[in-house]
Amino acid sequence: MHSAVAPDAPLVQVGKADVSAEDVLAVARGNARVEIGPDALAEMAAARARIDALAAEPRPVYGVSTGFGALAVRHISPELRAQLQRSLVRSHAAGMGPVVEREVVRALMFLRMKTLASGRTGVRPLVAQTMAALLNAGITPVVREFGSLGCSGDLAPLSHCALVLMGEGTATGPDGVEKPVAELLAAAGIEPVELLEKEGLALINGTDGMLGMLVMAIADLQRLFTTADITAAMSLEALLGTEKVLAPELHAPIRPHPGQALSAANMLAVLKGSGLTGHHQDDAPRVQDAYSIRCAPQVAGAGRDTLAHAQLVASRELAASVDNPVVLPDGRVESNGNFHGAPVAYVLDFLAIAAADLGSISERRTDRLLDKARSHGLPAFLADDPGVDSGLMIAQYTQAALVSENKRLAVPASVDSIPSSAMQEDHVSMGWSAARKLRQAVENLGRILAVELTAAARALEIRQQADSGSRLAPATAAALAAAREAGVGGAGRDRFLSPDLEAAAALVASGGLVRAVEQVTGPLA
Repeated sequence: MHSAVAPDAPLVQVGKADVSAEDVLAVARGNARVEIGPDALAEMAAARARIDALAAEPRPVYGVSTGFGALAVRHISPELRAQLQRSLVRSHAAGMGPVVEREVVRALMFLRMKTLASGRTGVRPLVAQTMAALLNAGITPVVREFGSLGCSGDLAPLSHCALVLMGEGTATGPDGVEKPVAELLAAAGIEPVELLEKEGLALINGTDGMLGMLVMAIADLQRLFTTADITAAMSLEALLGTEKVLAPELHAPIRPHPGQALSAANMLAVLKGSGLTGHHQDDAPRVQDAYSIRCAPQVAGAGRDTLAHAQLVASRELAASVDNPVVLPDGRVESNGNFHGAPVAYVLDFLAIAAADLGSISERRTDRLLDKARSHGLPAFLADDPGVDSGLMIAQYTQAALVSENKRLAVPASVDSIPSSAMQEDHVSMGWSAARKLRQAVENLGRILAVELTAAARALEIRQQADSGSRLAPATAAALAAAREAGVGGAGRDRFLSPDLEAAAALVASGGLVRAVEQVTGPLA
């Protein structure tokens, strides 16, 4: 259930300056109010005057007085131009499949509004203000999963949104219930927009959908990389491993990858004060811990560096004004290819690879915790009575299935292209597809880490039960307590396990695990 934006909700003002990733998250997920600043309104009005002047000229100008794509050769007479804009939006709203999530649609609308407000698209201020009104009223166009090739913008998804501005199409209201668009607009006091020259094109010609999903994926992965450092530290402690490999002098000074140093520092902070680490030379001597333990900072760190690169690309795209044609500051209206989604598509695919590998190494640690031959004294499958009880055996199966799914999702979409528009649009980015599969990969990664959390917490509890003198690190003890408080059950006879795993996944997704640990360690990277 959703609601219209409250009058006292946080305000995000869109001006000529760039919006931030935090602004996107505030609107998409935080239900913030949006407002277009006076500087942007003035810039839009000036650019619109230039479009009006071009529309009055006899010569054809792409997007103003011509058709689009492969049909751009036709000069459209003035009396047909409003119909041209309506026809463009109606015909391009051709999506199919499941309904796209509300937060994605809000992000895509906000980012398109941001570009309209830049003054580079030539639309009237009224168009951007109406889009802001939709966001503030909690009206969400129904956008379908399939339809964007990530080139010429996210055409179909954006067209479904533009259709609602016109008073057509389908949308849900503040209560999340789909109703006739005319009824929703009337209830919110919003007048449908009659689109003029170029305005339909400007509403649908951007990378806003894939960019919005990138911004949200980055935010989610930042939390999950920290979570992975915590669960890796818990697994290291439960397996009686050594924290010496986490020493700062073994990272930045001799292998200066920033993410690696951050992950090692996180794990070291989480393990501070543990009485279980450093016993790898005791009863069953080990020269070194297994790669999934010893190399945890290297793998997670590589993912962190990938995330940093994705943030750089996202920041550049947030500063962009993607449309074709664009109105330049000197008044020229020029065609361009900036709508191509390749820069965004590449990093969306890159993040899917990083997410798949982080989940893969997490699953290897879980498997080690459950294997009596490799867990250094823990019972088989962490079961209460192995043979009678199966413990977490099938939890690892579930985790392995998720890991396998993420490997499939890591196959890049951006290496594909399929020509469209009678070969006018003969090379496309598939960035929307890259974004959609990344969202699933990120969700899967959270569940994978939740299974490791469940296993590591149970293993640590078993260590304590076997030896009351076993001293957990204060931070891992806080993680264990948070898991138990969240409903993740402890050691004992077999029980219905799915609720435990779902509780662990909710704790990971909410950021509750990270917050609980940071109460002890202070802020983690």
